[in-house]
Amino acid sequence: MSDYDGLLALERMERAVEKVRDRLLRSTAALEAAAVPYAVIGGNAVMAWVEQVDESAVRFTQDVDIVLRREDLDRARAALEKAGFVHRRSAGIEMFLDGPDAKARDAVRAIFAGEKVRPEYVAAVPDVAESVSFRSYRVLALEAVVRMKLTSYRRKDQVHVLDMISVGLVDTTWPARYPTELAARLQDLLDTPDG
Repeated sequence: MSDYDGLLALERMERAVEKVRDRLLRSTAALEAAAVPYAVIGGNAVMAWVEQVDESAVRFTQDVDIVLRREDLDRARAALEKAGFVHRRSAGIEMFLDGPDAKARDAVRAIFAGEKVRPEYVAAVPDVAESVSFRSYRVLALEAVVRMKLTSYRRKDQVHVLDMISVGLVDTTWPARYPTELAARLQDLLDTPDG
């Protein structure tokens, strides 16, 4: 790869990160303006917590995920549509596409507080009340973010928890905070941080 190709790749990566950040800020600003309770979850929530300790440990994500109360969906839809997002429901997932020509990858995905994302999951999605103010938006509280990551426990969720462990946000005292199955998952990550 030439230096020029490397610069082009870096510029594309920077644009991609900026698009996600812009989508996050526009969607949360719309929800804030409409006083719709929500919390940022997923990779952006992990990023918000990790960057407070060590910016160099931040791992970027292409996803913008939020939690809403089901009864607030119509208000959220109105607020987000006013900001240019287009509501779609696909495979049972509520999403707000970033414009009429956007792909599902370019969306804000919403899940519902107090409900299980999958029936087999140990824990339900935390309520928006388990959130804190972070810059200009609300992010799920650290303990709730870890609970969600331990519940879904896909490879990327495990990596996110390992990131939080590596910067000292989560330590050996944390498994006691969770139900047995989630505590065992966390203990395994604490015991084998390198896989």
